[in-house]
Amino acid sequence: MILMTGLPDVDGAIEAMDLGALTYIKKPFDPAVLDAALERATKLAALARAKREVIDAGIGGSAASSERAALTESFERALASLWVAFQPIVDGRTQATIGYEALMRTREPTMPSPSHLLDAAERLSRIHDLGRCVRGHVAATFERLGGARDLLLFVNLHPADLFDDQLFDRSAPLSRISENVVLEITERSAIGDVGDARGRAADLRRRGFRVAIDDLGAGYAGLTSFATFEPEIVKLDMTLVRNIDSSAIKRLIVGRIAGLCRDLKMRVVAEGIETEKELACMVELGCEYLQGYLLGRPAAEPTPSGFHW
Repeated sequence: MILMTGLPDVDGAIEAMDLGALTYIKKPFDPAVLDAALERATKLAALARAKREVIDAGIGGSAASSERAALTESFERALASLWVAFQPIVDGRTQATIGYEALMRTREPTMPSPSHLLDAAERLSRIHDLGRCVRGHVAATFERLGGARDLLLFVNLHPADLFDDQLFDRSAPLSRISENVVLEITERSAIGDVGDARGRAADLRRRGFRVAIDDLGAGYAGLTSFATFEPEIVKLDMTLVRNIDSSAIKRLIVGRIAGLCRDLKMRVVAEGIETEKELACMVELGCEYLQGYLLGRPAAEPTPSGFHW
């Protein structure tokens, strides 16, 4: 990160360095100064990438090995303290809670968010360990509640989980309740990187699972996912939902997506609803299922939404 400013001051420069800026350039500046900064940044970025490859490979000097060992220890503690929160998903027509999204959490302080845990799992090539742990917790909670047959459990799935044989094992914890499970495929890389994704999804469907595309409208998730996975459910990213009541473009986009999904016999879940105006827009645009803090926050035990409109 290179910070350029026309209002330089010492405190600002110090804060920029604390936040990770490589250098601090005062406007107006000579283009040669910027060129030199960019050249230095490019070389340092290449060096950092090379170092990361060494760390991820577990080879090289003691510093790299120590960092990987520390990450492994943190990851093990995160798995040991992992728990699952449940956020209600509501039918926009009946206002009834139709299911819950299972959201992984951990008490490990070095991994304060799910993204930290996922990043560590990817670097350590332990996505399967993480996925199995989460799925085991979800199944255990469902069985503890007596197996409510009319509720759906939305469980996030990393694309790499599609190659975990345990996911397809009929004796696995989640497989035993597959008729109640919607597997949300969350794309953290281009879906083209996942070989035979279509066949794998079809195999899961034959085992009783339903498939959802998560975060449509953000990152890699795009219309190609419809053809690849042929999902029963599509979840709109909260960036499309946020302040939709004041954005004609967002309303047009969501309306067209909802219409396309209706034509394809797919259900739409609108995530991240936080205001009554957002809720009213999503219902009007034909989103069948609704999710967000307005309707219910994640909790350690599945709790039906108490919000009515």
